[in-house]
Amino acid sequence: MPAARESLLDAAYTALQRRSWSTVRMVDVAAVAGVSRQTLYNEFGSKDGLARALVRRETDAYLAGADRALAEGGLPRLAEWTVAAARTNALIRAVLTGCWGPRLPAPPLSAIPSTSAVPAQRRADGPLPSPADVVAVVRDRAVATRIAPGAVKGEASRAHQECELALRLALSCVIAPVGEGGVGRLVREALGVTSSP
Repeated sequence: MPAARESLLDAAYTALQRRSWSTVRMVDVAAVAGVSRQTLYNEFGSKDGLARALVRRETDAYLAGADRALAEGGLPRLAEWTVAAARTNALIRAVLTGCWGPRLPAPPLSAIPSTSAVPAQRRADGPLPSPADVVAVVRDRAVATRIAPGAVKGEASRAHQECELALRLALSCVIAPVGEGGVGRLVREALGVTSSP
């Protein structure tokens, strides 16, 4: 039921854009998606399960975008993508910063014990990534794009530091937006890069 699942997640995301998660009703999400409320419960188990699946989907979309940004323009582009994604998507901002506002669902990061017959991948009751987990994943993916196979330890260590710095600068710009030139300029200056990639 992948199409229904995506429709339900889309409906939940749209509802969250319009009002606080605490006022989002499962029956309304199901109606917008064009399925029964029972289908919604069968797919996610509960409202908390829906929230966890929504957070996981948005996190996966951020990670896919981070991979594209790295391929397109290296660390400066990754930093720009991170800031743009957090600016336009409150869930991504919360995932990256750990700041879950009262309008957002705040599903616990740890796994939720469940006796549901619904398969775990559909319930989304496994652990959610913490901000540190997400940063580590993106940093490690960025490092992998910057070091050549067989690189010496010093090169790998330098790449690790540069990627960590770029992400930390991006996250600081999520919290306190930067002016002219944006975060890409900050990253290029911090790394001593004169052009993109």
